[in-house]
Amino acid sequence: MRLSSLSLALAVATVLAGCTFKGVPDPQVSSRDSEWMALVPKAQEDLRYGRYLMDDPTGEAPGTIVVDTKERFLYYVLPGKKVIRYGVAVGDEAYGWTGTARVARKAEWPDWNPPAEMKARWPHVKFTRGGPENPLGARALYLYEGNRDTLYRIHGTNEPEKIGLAVSSGCIRMRNIDVIDLYNRVDVNTKVIVR
Repeated sequence: MRLSSLSLALAVATVLAGCTFKGVPDPQVSSRDSEWMALVPKAQEDLRYGRYLMDDPTGEAPGTIVVDTKERFLYYVLPGKKVIRYGVAVGDEAYGWTGTARVARKAEWPDWNPPAEMKARWPHVKFTRGGPENPLGARALYLYEGNRDTLYRIHGTNEPEKIGLAVSSGCIRMRNIDVIDLYNRVDVNTKVIVR
């Protein structure tokens, strides 16, 4: 069993090496980031959902974030027809959201205050202070349509094993190191397209 997993990983790495994909180095992190991320459970990473520099499949302007909910990828568009592609977890079909928004606010290790409709569905969810046990993870980008909070976020996660799945209540989840990388690249008012 272990040999077949290794063989599969080598095959995927070989295929990716032949493409125009390149890994993007991890961003610098603070000592608090390192300490708290070390407390988040580890998950076996799927190479398909790694962070890669690649040719732009979106056609959007540089500085735009595009989320492909079907393929489970988030693209940050760069100049020169390039993107950084990140693997994400998205909302399951019943709770997913699509549309165009903007980043209205950014936060490091944000507190989580679940909206009323989520508390009605799942009475066990409650306010959680920012930290390694918080479902929003290391960073959050708050999405607004005009001046109205959509209540959807692009954020880290304390469940990295779910990257690549449709499992959230509509938010876009990223590995903590990936959301730190994206957070460092985007500004308030960045355009976000969720398809």
